[in-house]
Amino acid sequence: MRSLVQKILPPEKWKVPVLITSGILFGILVFLFHISRASSYLSDDAKTCVNCHIMAPQYATWSHSSHREETNCNDCHVPHNNFVNHYYFKAMDGLRHATIFTLRAEPQVIFIKEAGQKVVQNNCIRCHEPLMTDSRMLNFTNSYQCAKEQRQCWECHRETPHGRVNSLSSVPNARVPLPESPVPEWMKTEPE
Repeated sequence: MRSLVQKILPPEKWKVPVLITSGILFGILVFLFHISRASSYLSDDAKTCVNCHIMAPQYATWSHSSHREETNCNDCHVPHNNFVNHYYFKAMDGLRHATIFTLRAEPQVIFIKEAGQKVVQNNCIRCHEPLMTDSRMLNFTNSYQCAKEQRQCWECHRETPHGRVNSLSSVPNARVPLPESPVPEWMKTEPE
């Protein structure tokens, strides 16, 4: 009877082609990981969100808002209820974005999905709950429960923190960090 290891390993004559094919596939995966800047998505750096050009208006308007001093993109757009949900949501959203951009199916004007709206609403409340429950502020917020359960924060705070973002024309003179080219220098020079 053959052992499990013997069942998994290819026959002797196939070992070299399988190793070469595996090495090529691994190399392609490492190259794709590098060229897509996949490791940058594990961080909380706001510049990561402009790795694709379509997020430039959102980055520019955020960088001119008061939120830039205290938050980054993940503070608002990723759940913070637990570690697993945080990275699960980030991975699922990232895969959706990667698929859309790979297929070149991104819209000119982006809109937040329902799941993202729930996350942003929960994060607004998480950060601003002390302000909303302050007895001096209750006169201005109708009631905490109403604001928490029946309304979205951006119904009143429509331009926080992104302003009116419709396209790049909404921030015509904004300075947005452009992603570095993944093309190595030696490929940019012309052969002699």
